[in-house]
Amino acid sequence: MILGIPDPWVWSAYLLCILITLFCVIYGVLNWNSGGEDEEEQIMEEIRWEEEERKMEEDELGL
Repeated sequence: MILGIPDPWVWSAYLLCILITLFCVIYGVLNWNSGGEDEEEQIMEEIRWEEEERKMEEDELGL
């Protein structure tokens, strides 16, 4: 009996919840700002996409 819980499946579920939470926190801390290296390129691609979309709308509406 651990912490007054007689069933090993119940306390193993509690233990796994705590371990998963710790894993998620550690993973989040290690990967906090990763992936921002190509942010400028993504912004430029979005701008090109919006300009192309605007041109297509103007062509369709005849503006």
